[in-house]
Amino acid sequence: MLEANHLTKYFNRGTPNEVLALDDCSLQIGNHEFVIIIGSNGSGKSTMLNLIAGTYLPDHGRISIDEQDVTGKKDFQRSRWISRVFQDPMAGTAPDLTIIDNFRLAALRTKRKTFKSGVDVSFKAKVKERLSILNLGLENKLDTVVGKLSGGQRQALTLLMSVMDDSKILLLD
Repeated sequence: MLEANHLTKYFNRGTPNEVLALDDCSLQIGNHEFVIIIGSNGSGKSTMLNLIAGTYLPDHGRISIDEQDVTGKKDFQRSRWISRVFQDPMAGTAPDLTIIDNFRLAALRTKRKTFKSGVDVSFKAKVKERLSILNLGLENKLDTVVGKLSGGQRQALTLLMSVMDDSKILLLD
């Protein structure tokens, strides 16, 4: 379960350009729930997602995941619970690496890295199985450099990479 309680976020606080981006907002999302946040430009949607992901820390309020307080944790410290897919297809992949290498990085983000952290036959099979869901033929192009793919293909890869560990909270930005 994700709980965000009484979140407040200012930008440029104490300056003439001060902006109150989020004011005392709360949100509770239960396990297996799917939530869509809508609102006009400047209403705080992206700020809320950035606070949950740990890109920004709140000025006030508390964020917990499965009853564990993550309020003060940075984004990379929250990666064991949260995955994020960006609107920009260039933001979610490493363009100079192959498809399989991108998936390996995604799978290792929350695990201890060892000399055995490479790609093996079972990992390739898992990635091929996941990619086949897309019906894009990418499961047969594991050694293709991601930078040569279309934006839509990269977005699809990013979405699949973000859920390599099925227990994560997924944020679509």
